[in-house]
Amino acid sequence: MAKKESTFKNMVLTLFLVTLFASSALALIYEVTKGPIAEAKRLKKANAIREVIPVFDNDPGTEVKKLAADKDTLYFYRARSGDQVTGIAVESYTRAGFSGLIKIMVGFRPDGTLIDIAVLEHAETPGLGDKMEKEKSLDKHTGESWTTQFKGKDPRNFSLRVKQDNGDVDAITAATISSRAFCDAVQRAYDGLLMITEELDLDSISGSTEHHNAE
Repeated sequence: MAKKESTFKNMVLTLFLVTLFASSALALIYEVTKGPIAEAKRLKKANAIREVIPVFDNDPGTEVKKLAADKDTLYFYRARSGDQVTGIAVESYTRAGFSGLIKIMVGFRPDGTLIDIAVLEHAETPGLGDKMEKEKSLDKHTGESWTTQFKGKDPRNFSLRVKQDNGDVDAITAATISSRAFCDAVQRAYDGLLMITEELDLDSISGSTEHHNAE
């Protein structure tokens, strides 16, 4: 009986030590990797800003505004050349993707028209929904990708919905849900931009919007 009790105690002690070692190892790995992971995310965002707002000489990361939206947050990065605002990069999102969360960076000119869009994060189906990424849908002959259709468009008169929903966007073939979600994220970025126009010193958007509504 005493031997069985001793064996049980040894098993419990061994299990405790293994668990302690495993948790300590995981904690160590987290501490070692969290810095590089955070830096990689920062660089990805910085590169995305440069992709969607090609001309600026400031650090947009130091001129960021936040806006709470649907239990999440939109981030607005103001790009300038000297004292002139050259564009706003909006970090937007949607949870309506085929596989859930999609994050994108949307570039707007000061007048609210679209410059370009970069994908930050998604888990859409390879070969289908992932064609929202430029490199996955790039036509080497034309140099165009699926997101090219958004460039230069004014959301006031370009409906950010897929054509199946009576919008102006051509959906990715066999990936309507992903396309619809992408449009949702772009629309959320634009709607947020209109809400925070004055804080970003973008009178051209508010002025043109008032004129558009008056018509």
